[in-house]
Amino acid sequence: MDPDSTATVGRVPHGGEEAVELDFSANTNPEMPSGVRDIYNSALEAARSYPPEPPTAFCEAASDYIGCDADSIVPTPGGLAAIRLAIEVTVEPDDSVLVPAPSFGEYAREVTLQGATPTIVDQQNIVERDPTPHAMAIICHPNNPTGHAYSAGQLKAFARRCRAAETTLLVDEAFLDFTDRPSLAGVDGVIVARSLTKMFGLPGIRAGFAAGDNQTIAKMAATRRPWNLGAPALSVGTYCLKQSSFIERTRTRVREERERLTEALSETFDVSPSEAPFLLLDVGEGNVDSVLTATRERGIAVRDARTFRGLNSHIRIAVRLPAENDRLLTVLRDV
Repeated sequence: MDPDSTATVGRVPHGGEEAVELDFSANTNPEMPSGVRDIYNSALEAARSYPPEPPTAFCEAASDYIGCDADSIVPTPGGLAAIRLAIEVTVEPDDSVLVPAPSFGEYAREVTLQGATPTIVDQQNIVERDPTPHAMAIICHPNNPTGHAYSAGQLKAFARRCRAAETTLLVDEAFLDFTDRPSLAGVDGVIVARSLTKMFGLPGIRAGFAAGDNQTIAKMAATRRPWNLGAPALSVGTYCLKQSSFIERTRTRVREERERLTEALSETFDVSPSEAPFLLLDVGEGNVDSVLTATRERGIAVRDARTFRGLNSHIRIAVRLPAENDRLLTVLRDV
């Protein structure tokens, strides 16, 4: 990390509000797998000792989950920690990194913290860019906050060009769990970052991992702090990654509810096509504040998407449970 850069980089705003009845501003699953509480409670005794190093059971569960070798897994306390570690071992001061926009604001921040320059590119077109002048290219798939997903052909072609240019491709797959699209884990020259936050509704557990099979993943494994996941995170994470029925039920619910919300909201707003558990709404220039106020007065929080680069008239809403989504529709119809 570049010490001089730390003085000039501020915090990035995120969704998630506690002082409301229904929070549509954060993209975490409102449900979690049954049995998680018991697993968490049983991990208390294990927490009286240092967790296993390396955490083999967690790495094996993660590798089975995304279809790669267990030796390719680097456990991290959340997906963002995987992103930071990948950037730290790849990017040097004065490097350039391709960063998508509008997208997750932490990418540009992490690049800047290394003393490097984020080269901002439209998120839909980033896979068409020449990676040659850049140390790394970052993709969010599906993208946050737009929900846009790339075709397998686009991603693989871009990965090949990155590999030929000796440019590391970092793919944030935080929301890929909600689709039936395969992970890019195992593709040469690619590092993927994954999290248990979104699918399993457990942001406070802070469990995730990176996966890859090239020189970068070896550097990440060598520099990862020992015991960087506590016993509860490892136990709950290992358990959740095996809950295939829960994952399929969640995917079906999110897909059906997302389609229903899109159809209803398109009568009033411009709704971006999405393959993620959220929708981006253009509510009109100058109307964002009134929408935020109206929803909050009714006990609902939605995400002010103006915090994302280039979005001046948008909000983002999570896809929650059917009855909760009905309540949001009622409120938004009255805005």
